[in-house]
Amino acid sequence: MTSGYAAATSPWFVRPQSTDHSARVFCFPYSGTGASAFSAWPAALDDIEVCPLQFPGRENRLGEPHYDTYENLAADLVEPLAPLLDRPFAFFGHCAGALPAYETVLRLAELGLPGPDRLFVSGQPAPHDAARDRMLTLTEPELRAEVEAFVRGRGIEPRPDLIDMGMAVLLRDHAAARRYRRAEPVAVGCPIVVLHWRDDPDVSLDHLQGWHRYAESVDIRVVEGGHHDFAKAPDELRRLLTSWR
Repeated sequence: MTSGYAAATSPWFVRPQSTDHSARVFCFPYSGTGASAFSAWPAALDDIEVCPLQFPGRENRLGEPHYDTYENLAADLVEPLAPLLDRPFAFFGHCAGALPAYETVLRLAELGLPGPDRLFVSGQPAPHDAARDRMLTLTEPELRAEVEAFVRGRGIEPRPDLIDMGMAVLLRDHAAARRYRRAEPVAVGCPIVVLHWRDDPDVSLDHLQGWHRYAESVDIRVVEGGHHDFAKAPDELRRLLTSWR
């Protein structure tokens, strides 16, 4: 394979695509965040290129209209994604990011495009159980307090202007999450690997069992760490994300 990088031609991708890796993993960020959620991840995991996705309405796409629904997000993503499906690939979605990842798998199948070899779901109940998310029940002041506590937990004193900006994104994302309803499971054609973070206080192992209805092969794995430890790309997660190759 020729070595080098192709220029990033779409705002959906924050990195130029490599031409010297044999596979890709596309990473879907969780509510209130963007591609920077994966900034601590390496550019590649063994021979698998890491491709963080940038949703509209945040970070360097802040001025663009919000996607409004996960179905819209999946439909809009397919066109820029299609040229990059020229080699084996997987989807990784953390928390609410797993839901548009799932919807994108369905959209690709509807259009007769290649589907992923694996769908990795991290800390997120199945679509028909998505309304269980505790964060969706919080008032705006409670949500702001959670965001400030999260920032302080990473050793940063929260700046009000940045919190305001983050809240604006998060509230729109949560509105999309509340709109999402899939009463009956629709199975995907690839195996699903569901990750339960052992120290996650909000998402239990039982909350994840619903994913068994979404594919013939569903493997639920317990990994060490808390809900947001995926951002550090721990070794256990890296091994799982390369195990399908």
